[in-house]
Amino acid sequence: MRETVLGILTGIRGDIDFENETRLIDDNILASLDIVAIVGEFNDEFDVEISVEDLVPDNFNSLDAMVELITRAQE
Repeated sequence: MRETVLGILTGIRGDIDFENETRLIDDNILASLDIVAIVGEFNDEFDVEISVEDLVPDNFNSLDAMVELITRAQE
């Protein structure tokens, strides 16, 4: 799953080192439109529904946080 998430992220923003960045939101690396695109791709690829309550910085600050978000959404 991690590789699939990484593929989605680099497809949306190929200019970001998602493997090493851990403050994607806190450092304003990802914009709100990026998050909208990412959530849409996650919903489609993993057949999950990421809710408005999940749209908090901690869930999108790093690749690992996004993988955890999807894992929780699949439960």
